[in-house]
Amino acid sequence: MNPNAVNSDLSAELGVPLAARPARASTSAVRRAVTTAVLGQILEWYDFFLYGTAAALVFGKLFFPVGTDPLAGTIAAFGGFTVGFLARPIGGVICGHLGDRYGRKVTMMLTLLTMGVSTFAMGALPTYAQIGIAAPVLLVLLRILQGLAAGGEWSGSILLIHENAPASKRGALAAWSPSGAALGFVLSSGAFLLVQSLPAAEFLGWGWRLPFLGSAALIVLGLWIRRSVDESAAFAEVKATKHESRMPVLDVLRQCPREVLTVFGLRFGEGGASYIFFAFSIAYGQFIGVKSSWILGGLTVSMLLLIPVSLLVGHLTDKVGRKPVYLVGALAIVVIAWPYFVLLGSGEYWKVMAALVLANSLTLGILEGAQPAFISELLPVHLRYSGLGIGRELASVLGGGLSPMIATGLLAHYRGAGPVAVYLGALGLVTVIATGCARETFPRAARLAARQQSE
Repeated sequence: MNPNAVNSDLSAELGVPLAARPARASTSAVRRAVTTAVLGQILEWYDFFLYGTAAALVFGKLFFPVGTDPLAGTIAAFGGFTVGFLARPIGGVICGHLGDRYGRKVTMMLTLLTMGVSTFAMGALPTYAQIGIAAPVLLVLLRILQGLAAGGEWSGSILLIHENAPASKRGALAAWSPSGAALGFVLSSGAFLLVQSLPAAEFLGWGWRLPFLGSAALIVLGLWIRRSVDESAAFAEVKATKHESRMPVLDVLRQCPREVLTVFGLRFGEGGASYIFFAFSIAYGQFIGVKSSWILGGLTVSMLLLIPVSLLVGHLTDKVGRKPVYLVGALAIVVIAWPYFVLLGSGEYWKVMAALVLANSLTLGILEGAQPAFISELLPVHLRYSGLGIGRELASVLGGGLSPMIATGLLAHYRGAGPVAVYLGALGLVTVIATGCARETFPRAARLAARQQSE
């Protein structure tokens, strides 16, 4: 496919010269799109991250009582975590088709509702001791529903912002979407941090349910907020020019196979590393005797610090391009893989905090800030939702979905973090290679044109 046809929507968009295209969304519409996407991301990913935290802390004991080694139950619980990721590409395909055919807004309402219902049901689910094998089966089925919703949420959220934003600020504004996801994680880990203060028996008996049940109020709020947002300006233009695809999932694979593969590569290592930093770190901390409150507190602080880093990085990509910034983040995964586990395993509070800040705030902050605009601009508007849904969510399965289970399996076999550090470094290397092979989606000429347009 001709790269110029999809190059950052600046030199051309749908084959229409820049000067001939209609005006972009108004400032108020952009502001509404950003606010709606961020709040939706907070609520949606609060729900999705709850499972990862609960899998490390309680699900192994309550739903997957396997053998005498506590790590065995945790591995089984992370298996359910992985199953949710296996559903994400299916959700990405379904939501991509709906989003490219009928619009971003209606699809995002659907993802939020599905996520909310499944999360609330998890909080009300009887345990293995109460209903036997039906408990883990139902838990996994609900996790699949979460995966289907998550498979369409992220892409729709960044597109709602990116396709409404002025060209000169797309990187900066699109970076607000992962910031919302980070706040969702902070809320989920903070909720578990609060209920963990309960006596152990009460926490295992009913306390762990409260973060899940409490999500009902958040989802109602999210649905109410999303009703007010307008459809993205770029997609509205696609509909007006009758340029939409009837079968976008098939068309994107036929017309843009390299771009979809590039999206996969850019996401693969980043997704795998992120869930080692998020979910596996809790299990590893329990294994080596680090207080769960240290890990959860460190995760909360580091994810809060990720937000200003990612916003700054998004702004930076508007100035120097997407690719060089993303490459720095990819290299950082490789560089910190060994020091991360050395610091985490030190048993000293400040070193544990430093490890989590280095991994989440800095490394993931760079990648999360640069990724939304970078991968969105690889694909044309009328196939964009489907292309992101396929490429990014397949990478989420093979990278993010498998990484906590693989890392926990390596830890259980070798009883040490060395092999996990090698695995983490390999994930980073994949991202480095993919970034090197990717084209720059916002080159100097496009940046100059965007600057002139905004003046």
